[in-house]
Amino acid sequence: MKNIAEFRMSLKEDRPDSNMSVQLRALWYDAKGDWHTAHNQVDHLGDIAAARIHAYLHRKEGDIWNADYWYGKAGEKRPQLSLEQEWEELVQRFLS
Repeated sequence: MKNIAEFRMSLKEDRPDSNMSVQLRALWYDAKGDWHTAHNQVDHLGDIAAARIHAYLHRKEGDIWNADYWYGKAGEKRPQLSLEQEWEELVQRFLS
């Protein structure tokens, strides 16, 4: 997958591409409306990239305290973007 347009096209499928990174799989499931499966992709991981996705997911859930904890683990602050803009920025980041 080379760009966000291709990523969005993949959302028509029943399952994510098997070559997708765990971060992109989490964002894929999130876009499909499956927050729990998205969360399960990163919940058990301890790396910075997973923490960043974890933060976004808790922000989307509305658990801001928990989201801010995970943003901190990722070395970032909660962005002043809409959830849609943050999702798109993350997809672009992990496609790179």
